[in-house]
Amino acid sequence: MKKVGLFFGTFNPIHIGHLIIANHLVEFSDLDEVWFVITPQSPFKTKQSLLEDHHRYQMVYEAVQDYDRLKPSKIEFDLPQPNYTVNTLVHLDEKYGEGHQFSLIMGEDNLKGFHKWKNYETILEHHFIYVYPRISEGIIEHQFHGHPKIKKVDAPIMEISSTFIRKAHKLGKNVRPMLPFAVWKYMDEMNFYR
Repeated sequence: MKKVGLFFGTFNPIHIGHLIIANHLVEFSDLDEVWFVITPQSPFKTKQSLLEDHHRYQMVYEAVQDYDRLKPSKIEFDLPQPNYTVNTLVHLDEKYGEGHQFSLIMGEDNLKGFHKWKNYETILEHHFIYVYPRISEGIIEHQFHGHPKIKKVDAPIMEISSTFIRKAHKLGKNVRPMLPFAVWKYMDEMNFYR
């Protein structure tokens, strides 16, 4: 049974914070692999700053080339929109069957709003959630404290955000140290976020 952690995000762009968290999970938890699940652009919400799906996939692909246990995933690109995590999990379970056990990876900030997710009880019934620390406001709902399916991971706290990188890059600041080299190269060559 392969244990796969699903790290969802727009990855616009993927940065070293994402890689550090994902790598920490495959090295220091019982997960065998982490898949970066790139969230597609919603046809109902077109954000100017969100790059097209294939460009974000390509940057994730470039970022994980040197890491055997980190994989890019465009599984959500083919699902009807708007899509919910619970549907993606059902789709993955059907596609990969018995050989894989899928878990969610989320920041502590997302756990604070998890009770508002569609069918969150169903997700918890069938999947583990690995939670990494984030500095954020708000409280975690009481039903999630000590929950047997929620695993807190003592990963480094990453305070880098894709939003910050995009804004700084637009202002002409040097953001290279925050990005895997291949991602920086792709972003620079394509003239993104200028």
